[in-house]
Amino acid sequence: MKNVKDQIYSALVGAFGNVTDQYPKDWAELPAVQYTEEDNKVYEHTAQGEEKSYVRYRVDIWHNRSTSESALKVDKALAALGLVRTLCQDTPDPSGLKHKVMRYEAIIDMGSEEVFWPN
Repeated sequence: MKNVKDQIYSALVGAFGNVTDQYPKDWAELPAVQYTEEDNKVYEHTAQGEEKSYVRYRVDIWHNRSTSESALKVDKALAALGLVRTLCQDTPDPSGLKHKVMRYEAIIDMGSEEVFWPN
């Protein structure tokens, strides 16, 4: 299992002040950004063990005006880690805030930490 959650957090907190891995508690500082590890599984296994790991992360953005600028910042931050955006969509939110959901995926070599795109 490849743990990149700390790298995801560092990349996002470098771009935003209100970042959490659980539902945001602070709505005074917008945008609010939540990241969630949706999947982390063996992608390639040999006699030596797990060679490559598949990871998928979800990023939710809430803002009172627009999520577009924040989405660009998220994309830049996570693309720098080698993750590929596989989803970006506006999501209705009963709170009245603008809400965008983004998903990122990658395959990571356990030894070299090289990042691949899951075709």
